[in-house]
Amino acid sequence: MIRKARKVIVEVNRYMPRTFGECSVHISEIDHIVEHDQPLVEAIPKAPTEVDRKIAQQIIERIEDGDTLQIGVGGVPNAVLSGLKQHKDLGLHSELFSPAMVPLIQAGILNGRRKTWMQHKHIFTFALGDRALYEFLDDNPAIVGYPASWVNNPDIIRLNDNMVSVNSALEIDLTGQINSEQIGDRPFSGTGGQLDFVRGAYAARNGRSFIALRSTAQSGSVSRIVPRLLGGAVTDPRNDVQFVVTEYGCVNLKGLSIPQRARALIQIASPEFQDHLEREATSLGWI
Repeated sequence: MIRKARKVIVEVNRYMPRTFGECSVHISEIDHIVEHDQPLVEAIPKAPTEVDRKIAQQIIERIEDGDTLQIGVGGVPNAVLSGLKQHKDLGLHSELFSPAMVPLIQAGILNGRRKTWMQHKHIFTFALGDRALYEFLDDNPAIVGYPASWVNNPDIIRLNDNMVSVNSALEIDLTGQINSEQIGDRPFSGTGGQLDFVRGAYAARNGRSFIALRSTAQSGSVSRIVPRLLGGAVTDPRNDVQFVVTEYGCVNLKGLSIPQRARALIQIASPEFQDHLEREATSLGWI
């Protein structure tokens, strides 16, 4: 944006970490500088719940030594990272850099040694966390930031063999369509890079893509597995979705027919909603 703008005003803040990669701007490209030293906003992740850990464990069991990871936002992705302490030689090519990644790098577990693209480098496009995270990022040459247009490009993502993508969702319908951005008529978030990584990870050699979600919302009163998407937004088309994980199981939807998808997703729905989902699927002609 700076390189296309007619006028560039930058804020200089000594609390902002300096990172490597494509993150530098020469002073000749800047029209005005505003100096303003203020600690950065901190986002403290919530501790994973027991349900988060149950979902995460099924993903952890499918992550192998030497895999390269993209981890999204939420309790389950954080629980996945917390459960990788026994793994070896993991890599990182992720839109988000989060606090749970720091201990894995410090312990030498997340080292990029077996990456097939940008070996030994931890790739990210934005970071969000606490002050300790920002201090860890500052002047750390192993962590390199690049624009989302490059980091999230499926053709770049697929260059790493054994690429694993882990993202969350708000709801999934019985055909496998994913909504990660809208609750009813209310926008909840943007699309982010989820679909890019779903496609890029699956296209990689031995790549795997996971969509993780709790089976219910609103204290168990609403099923997140639904006959048809209630939000109306399709973040990931059904043909792109691979593994779907709830606390009740993990299913691989790739290559399945719609009746097979419906049956597989009903099996990992909350038990109190399974009969209703089966009746709805039958009335829609899907099973």
